[in-house]
Amino acid sequence: HQLKMAPTSAQQRSAKAKVLAGGKPAKARIQRYLKSIEPRLKETGKKTLLLKGIKCSQAMGNVLKDMRAMQAPNAKLLTKKNAIVAFETEGQQSLEFLTTKNDCALFALASTNKKRPNNLVLGRTFDHQILDMMEVGLLRFKSIHDYGGSIPKKRVGSKPLMLFLGDLWQQDSNCEKMQNLLIDFYRGDVIDKLMVSGLDHLMVFVAAQHPKTEQLIVHHHTYFCKLKKDPNNPTSKVPVPYLVPCGPDMTMMIRRTQFATPDLWKAALKQPQALRKKKVKNQSTNIFGETIGRLHLEKQEIDKMGGRKVKALRRAERAAKLEEMEALENELEKERNEMGQEFKQTYGFKED
Repeated sequence: HQLKMAPTSAQQRSAKAKVLAGGKPAKARIQRYLKSIEPRLKETGKKTLLLKGIKCSQAMGNVLKDMRAMQAPNAKLLTKKNAIVAFETEGQQSLEFLTTKNDCALFALASTNKKRPNNLVLGRTFDHQILDMMEVGLLRFKSIHDYGGSIPKKRVGSKPLMLFLGDLWQQDSNCEKMQNLLIDFYRGDVIDKLMVSGLDHLMVFVAAQHPKTEQLIVHHHTYFCKLKKDPNNPTSKVPVPYLVPCGPDMTMMIRRTQFATPDLWKAALKQPQALRKKKVKNQSTNIFGETIGRLHLEKQEIDKMGGRKVKALRRAERAAKLEEMEALENELEKERNEMGQEFKQTYGFKED
């Protein structure tokens, strides 16, 4: 019997292209599409799919519009309503299908009903399957348009500064996972360098507990960052930031969460071999980003080492010897004078 070998990546692409083209040779457009969805060593920013549930009020629709404005151009808003219940198996299959179809790794599902009013589900996928989900209820919402047209808005493609306040972000394991999800949701494109003018808005997340029900509540505030000259130091080129509330602002009460299993989380964190940094022996980096090296040397006997003597060093040695000789002669002369005086006092005449 002839052994069947596993198909190569090129064979898999050609087979997929034939399926998309209906059995015919793949056109250039299909080939370009297949090339665009291939896995890469360095992925671009994650896209977000914004969905409406079975029932979605106008207020929750405004929430999705503001989220699209904050994540533009990496956000896609679907206008049709979808019969999706996120925490059920069929609903998760629908979300996996829609995110794969629209090439989005993040999603937000807004809905409202009598049991869960003003409901918002935030989540992300890995390898076309649900990784994490977080369901929140909006207790308060202030849109971007509620601040008026005079307030400056976030520029398209700019990066946010994210600040997490509260001890719960470090003390509770679920809060740490939610913090990771929020950072992944709003961070935008992955970049190597950033201009100061590219930081034009600040997002603050404050974690607290409800005083009566002790449920976790997250207060989300957004500020526009104006860069102006320092009034105390007009010659300085470093600008001073001034924060202006610009929205969207919301108060979220955590209702349900579904986080990844340890095996799936480990697979999601795995990096390609080509991106892993090779470990350099005897070299480390401190908290300030400085590289520290360690050298291993044998014991050195410095006293027995004969180094090269420069002319300047010889002159210095000669001058030092002359100073020592003069000091010795001065001391001897002083001793002679003292002994001569003692001799004269004793015998009454000077010693020859």
